[in-house]
Amino acid sequence: MLSKNASAWLILLGSAVLEAVWATALGLSDGFSQALPTIVFAVTATLSMVGLGIAVKSIPLGTAYAVWVGIGAALTVGWAMATGVEPASPLKLLFIAGIVGCAAGLKLLPQDRGAAQHLPARRTKQQH
Repeated sequence: MLSKNASAWLILLGSAVLEAVWATALGLSDGFSQALPTIVFAVTATLSMVGLGIAVKSIPLGTAYAVWVGIGAALTVGWAMATGVEPASPLKLLFIAGIVGCAAGLKLLPQDRGAAQHLPARRTKQQH
């Protein structure tokens, strides 16, 4: 069975894939005038956001968001190039690889569990 942290990373990666799906569907929706791409957009955008929300329970928000956006953007551009919607070039491929490499680097960094202990406690409405 996967650890909570490993599960969070898998959920985050799945959410990033869904981000690429909703971004592609958004482009195909023609300003939400095409029913099927609009439905695909709505469903996958919702699922992608839910997954990101679940992932940030275990992964720091900044890291999770950077990975989510980076992987989602790289997949979106990669799909556009693979399908001929957007031209490919060696430099574009290099920069996309850089995005993916940076996202992987964030995953490989050690988790600083003590940092959260140094943050001030959140105040509740009753404390105001």
